[in-house]
Order: sequence, then structure tokens, then C-alpha cells
Amino acid sequence: MSNILEIRGLDVRFGGIHAVDNIDLDVEQGKIVTLIGANGAGKSTILRSVSGIVKPHAGQILYDGQDILGKSPDKIVSMGVTLVPEGRRVFPNLTVLENLKIGAYLRKDDYSADLEYVYSLFPRLKERHWQLAGTLSGGEQQMLAVGRALMSRPRLMMMDEPSLGLAPIVVKGIFDIIKTINADGITVLLIEQNANMALKTADRGYVIETGHITMSGTGLELFADERVKEAYLGKTK
Repeated sequence: MSNILEIRGLDVRFGGIHAVDNIDLDVEQGKIVTLIGANGAGKSTILRSVSGIVKPHAGQILYDGQDILGKSPDKIVSMGVTLVPEGRRVFPNLTVLENLKIGAYLRKDDYSADLEYVYSLFPRLKERHWQLAGTLSGGEQQMLAVGRALMSRPRLMMMDEPSLGLAPIVVKGIFDIIKTINADGITVLLIEQNANMALKTADRGYVIETGHITMSGTGLELFADERVKEAYLGKTK
């Protein structure tokens, strides 16, 4: 398959800080790709650059062969790229349903089938569609953040730390959903502090250190690498 996303020579600076330094990265269509690395390594900056929130100093970001560098975030969403941000960032004073409808704000067509798809993935959201999002548990808010992103009908979904702060049993459920979404045809680019789960789930992975890619390979190759084990996995079974 072809690459849905190609990043070439991406360079991002914040004042005197070189957050991302001349990175090349490919995301093959239909795959799950993960970025792992320590906090501050530049992972989130890469996703925010792709989504148009951060303006890179230099480089190319090709989505479906088209350079999207410099396009506005709403234009990038309308092209089929969406971001589930770190910290979920649901609208706490709006209902579950209102949050989901916000995910479809750029669409002019009937999105009722997509709403039902979200409810099929997350029955809890359907049960609580009139509940204020701020009263949901952390796991339910993460479900809502993913559901809201799905309402834009993305082809590429980027996820920034979807398991952060969640109980292990909830984390397993989130990763099951990631696999289901991917099996339904959505490409996933994932940042995840739980490197163990991320590498077991991903088709391909990249290790990011201080703005550079230091390793890449299949998820299982990186999972088995002693350097990755020592730095990011700890004791593995």
C-alpha cells in the first residue's frame, strides 16, 4: 500500500529550542504507527504540525501526496485528518451528544450513520448522551474524545497519549477500540506512554529522542530490541 502521510525534513523551533530536527517519517495507509520516546522528545509537536496547529520552520508534510504545510487546522480536518489531543479536552459543560456533534461541525452531509457507528463502538456514550461531559469518568471522556474525532469521518486519526491516567482495564479497552477503528479502514498515528501496549499493537514504530528519530522498525522488532526494552519497556513478559 501507499503512504497516506509522508514527513520530509520536518524542522520545528520554539525560540531557541529545536523541538523537531530534520525528521523523515512515513505512515502507510491502513496501518497503525506509533511514536515512542520520553516526555519532551518532540512527539506531540510532530502531530500538532501535521494537524496545522504548529507552524514548522521547514520541511514537507504530504497527506495523500498533497503538501498540507501551511494549511489551516479546519482545512486539514476537512481533508480527512483528525487529532485526539492529550488530556481529552472534551467540552465539560456540553452534553455527550453536543460534544459529538461538534466533531461533525465541518460536515454538510447527514452524519447520523457515523453517530450510530460511534455509539456501536461506545455503548456507554449512547446510554449517557444527555449527560454533561464534565461528569464522565476519565475513561468515558477518552471514549468521547475518540468518538468526537470519528464524527469528522477521518482517513487518518492521530492520537496523543490516549491511555494517560487511565486504569489498566480501561487502557485495554481503548487499545481494543484502536484496533477496531483500524480494521474498519482508518489509519492511526499514535503517541503512547505505554510503550509496551503501543508496540504490541502497532504495525510500525519510531523512537524519538530530543527531536530526532533514533530507531525505527516494525512494532514487534522494536518491542524485542534490548535498547528499547531498557529505555522504555522495563520488565516485559
